[in-house]
Amino acid sequence: MRLDLSSNITFERVPQKLYRPENDFEEYSLTRFEKVPTLIYENISRASRKVASEIVKELKKKQQKGEQFVLGLSDGSSPVSVYEELIRLHKEEGVSFSNLVVFNTYEFYPIVDVTSCIQSIKEVFLNHIDIDPANIYSLDATVEKDLIGDKCEEYEQKLHELGGLDFLLVGLGSKGNVALNMPGSNRNSNTRLVLLDGDSRKDAISIFGTLDKVPPSALTMGLSDMLEAKKIILVAWGEEKAESIKAMVEGAITETVPASLLQTHENVAAVIDISAGEDLTRISTPWLVTNCEWTNKLIRRAIVWLCNIVEKPILKLTNKDYQDNSLSELLTLFGSAYNVNIKVFNELQHTITGWPGGKPDADDTYRPERAKPFPKKVIVFSPHPDDDVISMGGTFQRLINQGHQVHVAYETSGNIAVGDEEVIRYLSVMNHMCERFGADNQDMVEQNNKMLNFLLHEKTKDDIDTPDILYLKGRIRREEATTADRYMGVPDSNIHFLDLPFYETGRVKKNPISEKDVEIVRDFIESVKPHQMYVAGDLADPHGTHKVALNAVLAAVDLLKDEEWFKDCRIWMYRGAWMEWEIDHIEMAVPLSPEELRQKRNSILKHQSQMESAPFLGDDERLFWQRSEERNKATAEMYWKLGLASYEAIEAFVEYVPIK
Repeated sequence: MRLDLSSNITFERVPQKLYRPENDFEEYSLTRFEKVPTLIYENISRASRKVASEIVKELKKKQQKGEQFVLGLSDGSSPVSVYEELIRLHKEEGVSFSNLVVFNTYEFYPIVDVTSCIQSIKEVFLNHIDIDPANIYSLDATVEKDLIGDKCEEYEQKLHELGGLDFLLVGLGSKGNVALNMPGSNRNSNTRLVLLDGDSRKDAISIFGTLDKVPPSALTMGLSDMLEAKKIILVAWGEEKAESIKAMVEGAITETVPASLLQTHENVAAVIDISAGEDLTRISTPWLVTNCEWTNKLIRRAIVWLCNIVEKPILKLTNKDYQDNSLSELLTLFGSAYNVNIKVFNELQHTITGWPGGKPDADDTYRPERAKPFPKKVIVFSPHPDDDVISMGGTFQRLINQGHQVHVAYETSGNIAVGDEEVIRYLSVMNHMCERFGADNQDMVEQNNKMLNFLLHEKTKDDIDTPDILYLKGRIRREEATTADRYMGVPDSNIHFLDLPFYETGRVKKNPISEKDVEIVRDFIESVKPHQMYVAGDLADPHGTHKVALNAVLAAVDLLKDEEWFKDCRIWMYRGAWMEWEIDHIEMAVPLSPEELRQKRNSILKHQSQMESAPFLGDDERLFWQRSEERNKATAEMYWKLGLASYEAIEAFVEYVPIK
């Protein structure tokens, strides 16, 4: 069972020659803007195997000399897949880590009754190999404030006694930070206490759950010791790291992007997946560095890029615009700017449809969706109980209004995203109802009071909710989703709550996707046998639930794709909660009128627990309905700037074609 198919979504749109050059000449041409050697892989697992093999190679060199191997590493999501591969090499191939010495590069401070970074590293890596516990060194997140300086010096002194780092494995922060050397850190910085700014603390929400639980400061190894490591590999996965990777690899050396200082190291490499590399010149604008294999999508991307560069709509681009911006190849292929312009203009025009389920009795030659069958059976998959209306509420409404049989499937309960005050309000209402109507269910009254007492008086910021409270929080999300669906006209029988097991940990950290998750999704799809499915392709979700939920659907699709009935099913990916599809990727654009946009807002507002008090609004201070509207309006404005019709808003979709 293939459980990580989302990693191949970008891969399908990037020719192999752009990330795996055929020879040294091609590599030099493609990477001439890159100041850090960068290895790009199709997916995280292949990249992680490469990094793990490099670590083991250096480890064995030291073993042969009878020497210790000093490795710097850190907590966080980026290195986890590397740790998993190292564990596999130990257990299945007998690799010994008996000479390994580990230095944890950072700790949040202060840590009280919360899992520290070194504890997390032990849980996911060190406890599973044969390292001597005495060879594990970490900054002390519990030290008294007046001893911080001394402890940092002791940590640094021990590192120097061992000869410094032989190998540094480091992730990349969203602000271009390495470890917790945030923007402004200088090259000579030592191990020290750093105060976390607002952005840094928001980045840590994925570790601590809510902003109020994030410590105000941290202890971090300085850039000075990091840059003295004999070898450095930086790993980064996912499109949310793409901007930072470009700044680090192609940008100037600057303290505002601490990772850019790695450009000064003589033995450094960045190992990334294609999603993290999508902003690099060779991936994003390959015509600037090489001759291109001009597919329709690449031509569209080039023309949209050109329009932004010269600030013109498509049909006003001239031969000179192409010649001045490295696109003369297209003039050779098509004869003139006009021929290219009209081709791309028509393609974008054909993405626009007011009939997302297909228009009956219409010529569908140039429409994104086929006319038949009509009406269609449709499934809208929603990772959380509100992503459907946030990301595609207007399209959802149109599918219903146009007569399709629409099912909505909420993949997770979303229970940890309900604030305690919401539960307190509901419990108080239930207690007053019992008082008013003289309910004799004493057990329920006692249980309500028990939950109220826990939330009001006993619960600390580090406690997880009881099963009963998690149930009630999940119930709140269900009722809100059901209310929104009823508002849009979905019958109760078509509202489904899958409650995938991977999510039900009661904590921010979720379990990995399992075959059980996939089986639940597969069985549901088989029960409906849809003609059309919508899934969340918004992989920038900071907590990862969207990606896991998408992988569950894609794995189920992988199992079903050869079924005869499934061959008549199309899969559309939506975004919108965190970011939007780039216009050159869009294959279906559904325009919304001002009234439809208001209806979409109303459906989002039915999710009252996710308004201002929602724990996981992320680092975007706007409410979900505000983000959604602004993104939809921005997409419409982009179409207008390219010379197409002016709409109030547009929801965008990309088709997913099952991988063979």
